[in-house]
Amino acid sequence: MKLESKIFDRIRVKPDQDRLLRDQNPPCQWPGCDDAGTHRAPMGRGRDGQYHLFCINHVREYNRTYNYFDGMDDDAVIDYQKSAMTGHRPTWRVGMNAAAHEDGDTEDVRQARPSGFADPLGMFSDMEFTTEAPRRTVRNAERRALAAMSLDETATPEEVKAQYKLLVKRHHPDANGGKRESEDKLREVIQAHDYLRSVGFC
Repeated sequence: MKLESKIFDRIRVKPDQDRLLRDQNPPCQWPGCDDAGTHRAPMGRGRDGQYHLFCINHVREYNRTYNYFDGMDDDAVIDYQKSAMTGHRPTWRVGMNAAAHEDGDTEDVRQARPSGFADPLGMFSDMEFTTEAPRRTVRNAERRALAAMSLDETATPEEVKAQYKLLVKRHHPDANGGKRESEDKLREVIQAHDYLRSVGFC
């Protein structure tokens, strides 16, 4: 009778773990090894998703010498790392439409076309597209200065200058008989205009 037989594993307190592993897993793929292949190791570049099966000792030895970039020169490694930053997918400049490169439009049409608009059938190729200039961001202090001059944030520099001249004439003490209220308003308008000029708004 063989006491090491797996027939007795059901009645043993602690079955032979090594033999159980060998029975449940394929053998180690390391040449000359009979242990169970319980650990996966990548096969290398060009064989992504494929693995060797090694025992614990041989997978450690394999990992010590494994180099994914083995055989690649420095420039190829740098190109691979740059491509990895975008997940190895093609990229375009910000605002460029990827489909525009495929629909046969000229560069002028592509630049004039609104962002995110694709015309694969060429239905709008004879139309002229105009892109609106980006609006200037108006900060709170500029908004308050414009409000002091009875303007809103859509006012142009020319409108600010024209409004300034109008308000100075209207609130000048000579035009209002020297009233104190008009002097305060005039001072407020002058300060608002000076601020807008200092930040380059007009």
